[in-house]
Amino acid sequence: MSLPIDTGTSVTLHFSLALEDGYLVDSNFEGNAATFTVGDGNLLPGFEAVLMGLVDGDQREFTIGPENAFGQHNPENVQAVERGNFTEDELEVGAMYSFQNGDGELPGVIVELGDKEIMVDFNHPLAGQNILFKVNIISVSPQQVH
Repeated sequence: MSLPIDTGTSVTLHFSLALEDGYLVDSNFEGNAATFTVGDGNLLPGFEAVLMGLVDGDQREFTIGPENAFGQHNPENVQAVERGNFTEDELEVGAMYSFQNGDGELPGVIVELGDKEIMVDFNHPLAGQNILFKVNIISVSPQQVH
């Protein structure tokens, strides 16, 4: 009898994340399978939720909406940064730039160049996107007791 995926089970799987236009964000189908414990924080809750009840050998594809994936695009996360914070050779629309904040590094993407200010989008690059989540469940085992 196959053990269904549930909170606390250890799951080994191949997966891919893609955008609706087919752009592949991440995949391990060509490499080693990933193993994680459901509920350990390694997978976003919206991705874990669709796996519940699947068993060894299941292959599925899910569309995960932004609210359950990387969040909606928040216009308040697009902010003006003084041009003096950049060196001129870094200034390019679409360039990723890391800023130091109190919690470490905060990545942002340059979206507009102004004379005095640069507009930087601090939303997750996948915010507002539907994510196509494809899985092939290799194995499901009981929670490991340490």
